[in-house]
Amino acid sequence: MATQTANAIRFLSMDMVQAANSGHPGAPMGMADMADVLWREFLRHNPNNPKFSNRDRFVLSNGHASALLYSVLHLSGYNLTADDLKNFRQLHSKTPGHPEYGYTDGVETTTGPLGQGIANAVGMALAEKILAAEFNRDGLDIVDHHTYVFLGDGCLMEGISHEAASLAGTLGLGKLIVLYDDNNISIDGKVDGWFSENIPQRFESYGWHVVPNVDGHDAAQIRAAIEAAKNETAKPSIICCKTLIGKGAANKEGSHKVHGAPLGADEIAATRAHLGWHYAPFEVPQEIYSQWDAKAKGAALENEWNALFAQYQAKFPEKAAEFLRRTECRLPEHFDVHVQAALKDVCAKAEKIATRKASQNSIEILAKVLPELVGGSADLTPSNLTDWPGSVSVSARQGGNYVHYGVREFGMAAIMNGMALHGGIKPFGATFLMFSEYARNALRMAALMKINPIFVFTHDSIGLGEDGPTHQPVEQTATLRLIPNMAVWRPCDTAESLVAWAEAAKAADHPSCLVFSRQNLPFIARSEAQLADIKRGGYVLSAKDGAKAVIIATGSEVELALNAQKALAEQGVDVNVVSMPSTNVFDRQDAAYKAQVLPEHLPKVAIEAGVSDGWYKYVGLNGAVVGLDRFGESAPADLLFKEFGFTVDNVVGVVKSVL
Repeated sequence: MATQTANAIRFLSMDMVQAANSGHPGAPMGMADMADVLWREFLRHNPNNPKFSNRDRFVLSNGHASALLYSVLHLSGYNLTADDLKNFRQLHSKTPGHPEYGYTDGVETTTGPLGQGIANAVGMALAEKILAAEFNRDGLDIVDHHTYVFLGDGCLMEGISHEAASLAGTLGLGKLIVLYDDNNISIDGKVDGWFSENIPQRFESYGWHVVPNVDGHDAAQIRAAIEAAKNETAKPSIICCKTLIGKGAANKEGSHKVHGAPLGADEIAATRAHLGWHYAPFEVPQEIYSQWDAKAKGAALENEWNALFAQYQAKFPEKAAEFLRRTECRLPEHFDVHVQAALKDVCAKAEKIATRKASQNSIEILAKVLPELVGGSADLTPSNLTDWPGSVSVSARQGGNYVHYGVREFGMAAIMNGMALHGGIKPFGATFLMFSEYARNALRMAALMKINPIFVFTHDSIGLGEDGPTHQPVEQTATLRLIPNMAVWRPCDTAESLVAWAEAAKAADHPSCLVFSRQNLPFIARSEAQLADIKRGGYVLSAKDGAKAVIIATGSEVELALNAQKALAEQGVDVNVVSMPSTNVFDRQDAAYKAQVLPEHLPKVAIEAGVSDGWYKYVGLNGAVVGLDRFGESAPADLLFKEFGFTVDNVVGVVKSVL
C-alpha cells in the first residue's frame, strides 16, 4: 500500500507536469515508492552541503522522470522551493525539463539521453574505488560511499548500458546499486514486441549481483533488496522492481498514455480522491515534510566524517592535504613552473616524432605532478600511446590510474564524464579520431555540463594510410570544433603537444579533445614569445616582412605550409605562416590579437587534411582552402597526401590564385 510520504512525490510530480503543461508524470509516480525507501532510509547525503565529498551519489538515468528528482530534493530540504517546482520546465528555472548539472543543488549529472546516466554512475563508482584504494588507511576510510541509480527499460535498450554494465561487472564495482523500474512500458506502448530479453540473466552474465522480482510498490521488499545489495561488496547490484507506470492514477495507471503528457485536471482530481490526498496543488502537510527532512541527519553525517577526517589528518597529514587539494579541484602549486621547465627540455630535444608519441611523453611529464590523472584507452593502448611508466591498471582486485575500457568508445566517454563529476580525479581516455563518432553524444554532454575530461584521439587524418577510408577521419575534427564549450587541439609537434596537454589539464569549465598524428612530424623552432602564444590557440609561426598573404595550418599540415612558404619566397612572394592548433581557443582571444595574427588586408589560405567548410570564416570569400571534401583511400600516407593535393606545388598555386 502506498504511503503518504511516497504519495507526496506522486502529487508534486503530477502538479509540476500539469502546471508546465508538459513533462512525464508516469515514471515519477511509478518509482515513487522506490525513491521513498531509498532517500529516506538509505541515502547518505547532506542537503546543507550538496557537495559533501563522502556523500552517496544518486543518478536518475531515466532523466525524463525529472519531476521525481526535484520532488525528493525539495522534500529532503535542498535549496529548491515550492516556487521552483511551480516553474518546472520554464526559462532559467532550477527545474529544467531534464535534470541538468549545475542548475539544481543535488543533481549529480545531466541525464535525458537514455543510458548515459548509468554509464556516468559507473564512472562515479569507479572513481570511488580508485580514490578509496589510494587514500583509505588503517581503518580510516575517508572515501566510503555508494552510487545509486534509477533506470528504466529505455536505458537498458540503449547499447551504452551494455558497454557500461559489462565493464562495471568486470571491475567488481560493489558500491554501485541500480534500481530498475521494470514497468514494461515505453512511448510506443508495451515493450514486449521490441524488448524481450531476460534482464536478470543479462546482468548475471555481466557478473552482477541480481535481486529479481521485487515488488516496486512494497516498501518491505525494496528495503530488503537494498540491504542485500549493500551487503554484496564484490559485485555491482541490480534490483529489478516490478512497477506500474503512473501508479496511483485513478483511471490511467499502467497505461503508456501517462508516460509523456499531463494527466489533466479531471484525472488529477480523481487521483487525489483515490489516494486520499486532500491538499491543494504543491501543498504538502508539515508532518510529511518532517518525515522527509534530511538536514539534521545530513549535518550529523558530515560531522561524523569530519571527525574521522581529523583523525586521518593527524595521522597522514600529507595525504590529507593531497585529498583536499584534489577534491577542491586545485592544481598543484608549482604546476605551471613544472610545465615550463618541461617545455624547455622538449624544445632542446627537438624530436621528430608522431604527435601521438609526443602526447605520450606529455602524459608522463604531467603525471609526475598530477596524481589525479587517470588514463585509459578503448582497447588501443599500443596505438594511442596513452600508458606511461607510472601507470597501474585498475582491476577488480585493485585500484590504479589506468582503465582498459575495451572496445567501448561511447561507454568510455560517458564513464569518464562520471569520473570527472565525482571529483578527485582528472580522467582522460583515447581511441582513434574516427571512432569519436561512437562517443559523440557523451562528448556533447561533457561540454553541456561544463566539466573537464580529456578526450584523446589519434590517427587524425588520411595520414594513417593503409587502413583506408573506414579509419581515415575527414569531417571529425571540424565537427568536434562545432560543439559549444569544447576545446579541440590539433598540435603540429612536440612543443604544441605539451602545451595542448597542459591547457587541457588546467581547464576547469570545459572538456578538451586532443587530436594527434600517426606519422612522424618535425619539431619547429620558436622564439620564447611564440612558445608563450601557443596557448592562445593560433599564432604567427613564421613571419616575413612585406608579406602578401597568410597561410594557416594545423597538425601535420604545418610542415607543408612552411615548405610552401619557402618555395614562394624563392619565387619572390613572401607570406606568413600561422599555426592554429586550436580554433576554439583562438576564437576566444581579443580582436586586436586576432587581427595581429590574421591581418584583415592580407588574403589567406588554410590547409588541413579534412573538410574545408569551417576554414572559410578565417580565409573569407576571397581566400581559399586546401582541404579534403571527400573520403580517403587505402594506400601509404605519402601517396595519399600527394593524391589529394597536399603538396608544395599545389599550395603554391593556390596561394598565387588568391593574390
